[in-house]
Amino acid sequence: MNSTKLPLGRAARNIGTYTPSLLCAIERANGRDSFNLPVALPFSGEDVWTCYELSWLDERGKPQIAGLRIKVRCTSPCLVESKSLKLYLNSFAQTKFANKAAVLSTLDSDLTVAFRAPIMVELLESSQLSIANHQFPGTCLDDLETEVTHYEREPMLLRLEEGDERMVKETLFSHLFRSLCPLTGQPDWASVRVEYVGRPIVRESLLKYLVSFRNHAAFHEATVEQIFLDLKKYCRCEQLSVLGCFLRRGGIEINPFRSDVEEVAPLVRLPRQ
Repeated sequence: MNSTKLPLGRAARNIGTYTPSLLCAIERANGRDSFNLPVALPFSGEDVWTCYELSWLDERGKPQIAGLRIKVRCTSPCLVESKSLKLYLNSFAQTKFANKAAVLSTLDSDLTVAFRAPIMVELLESSQLSIANHQFPGTCLDDLETEVTHYEREPMLLRLEEGDERMVKETLFSHLFRSLCPLTGQPDWASVRVEYVGRPIVRESLLKYLVSFRNHAAFHEATVEQIFLDLKKYCRCEQLSVLGCFLRRGGIEINPFRSDVEEVAPLVRLPRQ
């Protein structure tokens, strides 16, 4: 879809009655053009969307609230533009539904069409949304003393420990990650977790590399895929999983997960989310 037709970055009227046409699909291929990905993807995984702002009316007109979790495979042909999803969910606000099952069925039907692939949708009770229930396992890179000079993606920063031929299994992460929305230029903040099996990666080099995305413009999903591909190429990881936990914007957070050993994304909500 032409970016000029997307609602992101443009003023939009709030529509309070159910309007599925508000959903805008984006071809995943658009964000992958620079990767030169083979037809057979070198990773599997999924994107986990958590939406915190969903409300509708029951048959007597009483407002109901819930959270929404959407899980979509990375093989789906399309993404859904996040602001269009927000506007679509807002359109439920003054619409009556018989029960939660009717809401869930409607969401499943509309989103399956938008993503052009089967998805999983789940309504979450408000009590489930109040719990930030995870910390990343492994080693945080953020306290490393290092000089940073690159703020545009630079995979050449990645290095392996010289002369160390050991195979290690490590989980490393950083909360310092930032990239930019390719449509608005606004910052997207995230925590990024890297789990790998392979020769030891120089931790300082991984931190510098992740920070180098600071002015890199790409959607969340494409950003995590780029990190995965760079680590496979420059660090020659035998096994690799990359998880990006992005902070919510517009009441929606997206956690893309790409891996060559796992297909199902971990359900993680960090305190900062």
